[in-house]
Amino acid sequence: MPQLNPSPWFAILVFSWLVFLTILPPKVMAHTYPNDPDPQTSEKSKTDPWNWPWY
Repeated sequence: MPQLNPSPWFAILVFSWLVFLTILPPKVMAHTYPNDPDPQTSEKSKTDPWNWPWY
């Protein structure tokens, strides 16, 4: 049965993993988000109490 011959499929598997592990990670790690959150300040923000009447 020719479909059981591993030589072409093993080469395709090795080459595809070579591409995944050498080319794609640097491209993914170089991605930057356009709106990175600012680091939180150490001082607490002043919150106003809820002063609406309850009905």
